[in-house]
Amino acid sequence: MEKYVELINKCRAECAKRLVGQDSLVNDILTAFVADGHVLVEGVPGLAKTLAIKTIAEILGLDFKRIQFTPDLLPADVTGTLIYEQNKGTFSVRKGPVFANVILADEINRAPAKVQSAMLEAMEERQVTIGEETYKLPSPFFVLATQNPVEQEGTYNLPEAELDRFLMKLVVNYPAAENEKLIVKSCGKAPAIPVQTVLTTAQLLDMRKAADAITCDDKIVDYIVNILAVTRPAAATGSGEKAAHRLDSAHRDNRSGDITRYIHFGASPRAGIAMLQCAKVNALFAGRDFVLPEDVKAVANNVLRHRLVLSYEAAADNVSADEIISRILDFIPVP
Repeated sequence: MEKYVELINKCRAECAKRLVGQDSLVNDILTAFVADGHVLVEGVPGLAKTLAIKTIAEILGLDFKRIQFTPDLLPADVTGTLIYEQNKGTFSVRKGPVFANVILADEINRAPAKVQSAMLEAMEERQVTIGEETYKLPSPFFVLATQNPVEQEGTYNLPEAELDRFLMKLVVNYPAAENEKLIVKSCGKAPAIPVQTVLTTAQLLDMRKAADAITCDDKIVDYIVNILAVTRPAAATGSGEKAAHRLDSAHRDNRSGDITRYIHFGASPRAGIAMLQCAKVNALFAGRDFVLPEDVKAVANNVLRHRLVLSYEAAADNVSADEIISRILDFIPVP
C-alpha cells in the first residue's frame, strides 16, 4: 500500500507546482482515474478547471485532446468520418479527436443532442461507430467534461442517461483569499511551469487492481444500499424503507425539513457501484486495505449530486442536491 500512497503524493506534488488551492479537485480527479470513470467538472470560468485536467494528463503521460463543444458541432467532428478517395474509388476513415487517452470536453452542455448521443457510446462502451464499422477507443480512456453553471444561453441540459455515465460531478468554488493572492501574483504563468510524468499506464493499471482487491465488509455495502434507497423514497424497500421513514418522521412537524419531497427521481444502482469503487480508491489513497464508512461519506456528494433529479419544490425552496445528500448521511446509521 505504501508504494501507491507514495505515487499519489508525487502526483499531488507535481500538480501543486501549477495549481494553487485545488488539492481537493486534484485528489478527486485522481480518484476517478484510478476508479476508471469519467468526471464532470462544474464551475464559473477562470477557476483553473482546464489547467487541472491538462496538468494531470501530463503527469500521467497520456495522449491528450481538447474538444471545444459549440451548438454547431456535429458528431463527425468528435468521432470522425468517412472520406471518399476519388483516385481509389473507396472510403477511408479519418478518426476524430475522441481517439485519445484523455478527452477534455470543454463546455459539454453547449453540444446538441446528436453530439451528446455520440459521446454516450464513447463514454459507456469505449468505442465509436463510423459508417458501418465500430472502432475501439484507446485504453485507458477518460472523459473530463466541464460546464459553466452561470451562463445558460445557447446551452443544452445534459440528459440524465449521460449524467449517469459520469462517475463523479465535481464543483469548483472560488479560491480562499490567501490562495487567490498567490494566483494573482503568478500573473498567469502557471501553465508554463514544467511538470514530470510520475505515473505510467502500467502503474495506473496496477493501482486499479490494488483498489479492486480492497476489502469491503457486507455492512458497508448495506450502508451504501440504504443511502441509495432513501434517495428514492417512493420505491424504498427493506432497511432503506425504514431509513426513509425515519427521515420523514424526524421532520414531520417541520415541512421545510422534509427533504424526501425535494427528490423527484433517486440514484440508480450504477450510483452504488460508483460509490463503492470510489470508496475503495479513497481507502487505497489513505494506505488502507479495507473500506470504512468514512470512505463512503467522503465520496458520497461527488457520486450522487448529479444523479438526483430534484423536484420543483427544491428549486422553489433553494435546496441543493448537496444539502439533501448531507442530511441523508446524517440520518443513516453508520455501521
